[in-house]
Parts: sequence; structure tokens; C-alpha cells
Amino acid sequence: MKTNINASSLWDSIKTYAMKAGRVAAKPVLHLYFVMTDDETPRSTKLLIGSALAYLVLPINLVSSKKHPGIGWVDEAATIAIVYQKVKKSITPKIEQETEEVLNKWFGETANAADPNR
Repeated sequence: MKTNINASSLWDSIKTYAMKAGRVAAKPVLHLYFVMTDDETPRSTKLLIGSALAYLVLPINLVSSKKHPGIGWVDEAATIAIVYQKVKKSITPKIEQETEEVLNKWFGETANAADPNR
């Protein structure tokens, strides 16, 4: 069964978020995206990830970062962290490689990117 998530539009929003948030914050988001777009991922997991990623990139927030700059990202970070913990077992070596390739393209290669023990 196919999910109705517009992966292309979501990808553009993730890239915009990543450029603002940086490499470290972008990595788990990219992991989630690639797990979500993997054919082997169950539909329920795809919907969970899609919801979390949409909450991250959409302008609707429980805690406004404009009104509360110090804590405005807490709800998004918590959402991503919770979903990431639930699905991290689905991060395959292929997904890890895809993530690193995108991070290197967006941010340049780092010394740690080549270290498999990081």
C-alpha cells in the first residue's frame, strides 16, 4: 500500500531546515527521511516519521520560537528524538551511507565522515 506523502516537497523543506540547523541536527532528520522512503518500512512507521518531519518543517508549533527563542525548538527536537528512538533499528548501512553522502554534499566532507567508528 502506498503512502500519500509528497517526498519531493518534504525533501526541499528538510534541506532548508538542515542549512539552518547544521550537520549534526540534520543527520537524524535525514536518517528518518531515508527510513520513511525505504520500500521495506511499514506504512505505520512511514506515517509516524512523516508526521514528525512535517511537524519539524511546517510553521505550526506548540512553542513558538519567535515568542520564546530559547525554548522554541524544544518541541521539534523532542518530537524528532522520540520518533528517532522508535525507528533507529531500521537504519541500515545503505541508509547510513545515503545520509553521509547528502551531508557531505550539503556541508562538505569532515574528518569524522570517513571514520566508521564515530
